Amino acid sequence: MLRISDLTYSIEGRPLFEGASATIPTGHKVGLVGRNGAGKTTLFRLIRGELSLEGGEITIPARARIGGVAQEVPSSSTSLIDTVLQADTERTALLAEAETATDPHRIAEIQTRLADIDAWSAEGRASAILKGLGFDAEAQLRPCSDFSGGWRMRVALAGVLFAQPDYLLLDEPTNYLDLEGALWLESYLQKYPHTVLIISHDRGLLNRAVQGILHLDNRKLTYWQGGYDQFARQMAERNAVLQAEAKRVEARRAHLQSFVDRFKAKATKAAQAQSRVKMLEKLQPITAPEEARKMVFTFPEPEELSPPIVNLDNATVGYGDKAILRRLNLRIDQDDRIALLGRNGEGKSTLSKLLAGKLATMGGTLARHSKLRIGFFAQHQVEELHVDETPLQHVQRLRPEEHQARLRARLAGFGLMAEQAETVVGRLSGGQKARLSLLLATIDAPHLLILDEPTNHLDIESREALVEALTEYSGAVILVSHDMHLLGLVADRLWLVKGGAVTPYEKDLETYRAELLAGDEPVKEATKPPEKPRKAGRDEVLALRSEVRKCEDRLAKLAEMRAKLQDKLADPALYDEAKKADLAIWTAKFAELEQAESKAEAMWLEAQEKLDAAEAR
Repeated sequence: MLRISDLTYSIEGRPLFEGASATIPTGHKVGLVGRNGAGKTTLFRLIRGELSLEGGEITIPARARIGGVAQEVPSSSTSLIDTVLQADTERTALLAEAETATDPHRIAEIQTRLADIDAWSAEGRASAILKGLGFDAEAQLRPCSDFSGGWRMRVALAGVLFAQPDYLLLDEPTNYLDLEGALWLESYLQKYPHTVLIISHDRGLLNRAVQGILHLDNRKLTYWQGGYDQFARQMAERNAVLQAEAKRVEARRAHLQSFVDRFKAKATKAAQAQSRVKMLEKLQPITAPEEARKMVFTFPEPEELSPPIVNLDNATVGYGDKAILRRLNLRIDQDDRIALLGRNGEGKSTLSKLLAGKLATMGGTLARHSKLRIGFFAQHQVEELHVDETPLQHVQRLRPEEHQARLRARLAGFGLMAEQAETVVGRLSGGQKARLSLLLATIDAPHLLILDEPTNHLDIESREALVEALTEYSGAVILVSHDMHLLGLVADRLWLVKGGAVTPYEKDLETYRAELLAGDEPVKEATKPPEKPRKAGRDEVLALRSEVRKCEDRLAKLAEMRAKLQDKLADPALYDEAKKADLAIWTAKFAELEQAESKAEAMWLEAQEKLDAAEAR
C-alpha cells in the first residue's frame, strides 16, 4: 500500500503540506481533488521522488514501479506502435538480451520471464490501447513526427498504460482526449490491475472509475470512500455540522466571557468568575470550515433575434477540394442548446468552424441572421493568448474606450480578480487562462456561442459555474466536450456527426456512451412484444412536456412578431412611393416569419404527438 505519514513540504515559504497523512490500499483507484494551487501535482512529484521531503515520509512496497505520463513524446521517426512497445522497458531489455544471450540457463530465464509478462501478446495489447485513444491501424504505423503535440500526449498516455506500473499517477489525463477517448480511458481504468491515483476535474471519471477520493484541503489529506458525488455529499454534511458546532461553542465562550468581565472585580463573585475562566481555557474554539469562494461566469446578454439565426440548406463543407460534410440541412434558433457527438475525425470541428464563419461552404447555402454575432471558443485559443501581457491588457485591446473599472468588472465576472488582472498570462494557471479566453469569446454578447472543449483546465467549481452560466444564457449554444456531466446538464438537443452527415441523435447520452464503449459492435436492446409497449418513464414524459412547452413558447414569440409586423404593414405611410425599398424589406420579413411559423407548428405537432403517445402507454 501507499502510506503518507506526517508529510511536510513548502514552496517558496508557502506551506503546501503540514503533518498530512493518508493510506491508499493496494489496487485501489483514487481521485486526488483539491483547489487549484493546493499542491496536487506537487504531491505526485513527491511520491515519484522528484522532490525531497522536508518532513514525514512516503512509503511504497519495495521494487514497486511508479509511472506517469511524460510531458510529451518526442517528435521522432519511430512509429506509434513501436513507441508504445518501448515504454515497457523490461520487455524491451529482455528481447534485446535474448538476441545475444548464449548461456542456456540465462536463455531459459529470459524466456520464462517473457512468458510471465505476456510479452508475446504485447503488440496486440499496445494496438488495442492506441485504438482506444483514437489511433486506427494505419495511424499506428506512422512516425510520431507526423502528429501534433496534443496527439503525441495521447501516445505518451498509451505508453504508460501499456507498461502497467504498480502505481499509476495520472494528472488531468482527459485534457487532451475527446469524448470517446475519455470514455475508453474511464472503462480501461476500471479494469486496471494495480493502484491508480488520478488528478481530475471530470465528475464522470471520478464517479465511475475510482473507489475513493483523496481530498487535499488546508494542507491536510483526507481519504473518503466512494466516488465524487458521495464525497461531495459527505463534505457538505460534515461542514454543516462543524459550522453549527463552531457557532454553538462561540456563543458559549461569549456567555462565559461576559460573566467574567462583569464580576471578576466583585469579591462575592470572584470564585465563580475564576471558575468560568478555567472553563474558558478548556473550551477550545472550533474553526468552521472555510467557505469556498463561489466561482462565477457572467455572460453578457444578447438581444433577441427572429428565428432561425442560422439555416443550412443542402450545404457542403471541407478543405480544399475535399468535402468532409455533405448535404447539411440544419436549423439553429436562439434558444437551442446543441451537443455535437461523433468519433474523432468525423467532422465536429469542421462543423464548428463552418457555423463560426471560419470556413465557407463548398456547395449549398448557409444563411445567417443579418445581426447575428457569434462567439467561438476552442482550446487552441488558450495557447494563443499573449503570454507577456496581462488579462487587463487583453480586454483593453478589445474595449479601448472603456474605463478601467469597467474592464476590471468584466474580468471579475469570469473569476479573474484584481491580482490576476495585473499578472502576465504566462504566470496564470491553465484554468485562469481558460476563463480569460471565455471572456474574450463572449465579450460582444454573441447570439450563438460555439464551445469546443471549454472545460479543459477548469476545476470542478468552475465547471459547475459554467453550467449555471450556460443555463441562464439567452443565446444559442453549440457544445463539443468530453465532459458527459456538462453535456447532460446543458444540452437539450444532440446532433451526431458521422459518415459525412449530421443528423439528430434521438437516443440519450447514456445510450451513446454505451455505443462508444461497445466499439463497432451494435448495442443490444431488449426486444418486447408489440402488444406490451414499454411504459414511458417519468423523466421521459417530463422531457417531452418540456419540449412541447418550448415549441409553444416559440409559437407564442412568433405570434407576437406577426402582430408587430402586421401593424407595420398596416401603416399607410409604408406604401408611399419613396418607401418602396422599406416595403420590400418588411414584406420579405413577413414571408420569413410565415415560413418560420410553418416549421415551428410542424415541430410542435411532432412533439405533441410524441407526448400523447408516451402518456397513453
